[in-house]
Amino acid sequence: MPTHAAVPAGRALTVGYLEHLARLGVDPAELTARAVESSRLAVAYRGRFLPTPVFLEPGESTRLGEDLLLAHQLLADLPDRLFDGDRAAFGRALGLAEPQIDLVRRAPAGPLTALARADLYRTTEGFKLLELNITSALGGFENADINRAMLAHPALSDYVAARGLTYHDTFRSIVDTMRHELGDRAAGRRPVIALADWPESFTSYEPRLHVMAGLFGELGVDAIPCHVGQFVESDGLLTVYGRAVDLVFRFFLLEEIVTRQDLALVEPVMSAVERGTVVLFSRIDVELYGNKGALAMLSDDRNADLFTGAEQDFLRRLLPWTRYVRPRTTDPQGEVVDLMAYATAHQRDLILKPIMLHGGSGIVPGWRVDAAEWAARLSAALDGPWVLQQRVRPAPEPFPTVGGDGRHDLYLNWGAFVADPKAAGGDGYAGCIVRGTVDAEVGVVSMGTGALVGCCFHPAGAGG
Repeated sequence: MPTHAAVPAGRALTVGYLEHLARLGVDPAELTARAVESSRLAVAYRGRFLPTPVFLEPGESTRLGEDLLLAHQLLADLPDRLFDGDRAAFGRALGLAEPQIDLVRRAPAGPLTALARADLYRTTEGFKLLELNITSALGGFENADINRAMLAHPALSDYVAARGLTYHDTFRSIVDTMRHELGDRAAGRRPVIALADWPESFTSYEPRLHVMAGLFGELGVDAIPCHVGQFVESDGLLTVYGRAVDLVFRFFLLEEIVTRQDLALVEPVMSAVERGTVVLFSRIDVELYGNKGALAMLSDDRNADLFTGAEQDFLRRLLPWTRYVRPRTTDPQGEVVDLMAYATAHQRDLILKPIMLHGGSGIVPGWRVDAAEWAARLSAALDGPWVLQQRVRPAPEPFPTVGGDGRHDLYLNWGAFVADPKAAGGDGYAGCIVRGTVDAEVGVVSMGTGALVGCCFHPAGAGG
């Protein structure tokens, strides 16, 4: 029997849409049919789509954009605020290996162009930021295709038109940001870029890169999927498959470069960047700022005097309590505590995360393991590259039951994108992809844990 889930307060667009579907008697499976049939989306999501889109209420997209731009700026400022501008010292504090430090030293100085995807939970008190993935290797870039596919059904297109809603094309923002970084290097012609992955991950990710290359082609860019071992220097230029490239769109990550052999593999790219013959997008040091350890530095109240009162209020509103796994720390009330004792007493309210890995790898939710395993994991993480984060409980979001007349609750990870307004226009908000699960106790809402994927609409115009 279907569950008739309540709609949380402040969800007028969701309420209206669920009532709209009920009046029409539309099975929500009809809306996802076009997305399921899309060969481009099938590569990424294998037909696993939420039955309806989600909605940001008036003002939410603007506030998200502003919040994420400020979070990005505060993270980018950490070397200056905590390490006297020494990025190498910042990297060491984050646990980077020496080959990675070598690369960080070679990164150009200057402001970071904002491009990131946040992982957020929407709680009864508003959005909470779990992570800010600052890199060019951002999953979910095909999200606008889901919007377009679902709009093929009049039940959604009529509602969107009647309520004055729109969506943001994230991929176009990525391309605009990339062109900003490229400058006038390819003026008057189609730029040639390499979508460069790491050799091991390229074997599985290559089909996704070919999808991305097709999207680039539609926007006037020649994109070549490859891995870093396929670059060849020719007449001072960086080439792949015999073509000189203007820009390397980086899908390989700093975390993958851990040995001197790895460093040698990326040397042709780094040398070309230093000669000025190619642009590296994004910069090799950007993952430092999206590192979970960097979030712990922002969250730690022992660093509070480095931030203005307004910045401190902002960080308390947006960030859950996050700390390095060290013998002594401060609890959410600012009291100095023995971390092991605190983490043992609050096991069900904490999650253990490695600071460098991505995609949910290595994460240990305290509420999903027994006391013995929790103690062992904490002991192994002590003084290492790990953080503890306060558990954030997402508010349940109502969705219609496929094939039925009721509703059920799902729990969402909101993947909100942010792009620099100077590069991509707008207010910073650059679209959203959501992942949803029926499991309220899930540690990570991801495709790997069975989540479904969906798109997002928001009010058009200023303040949307």
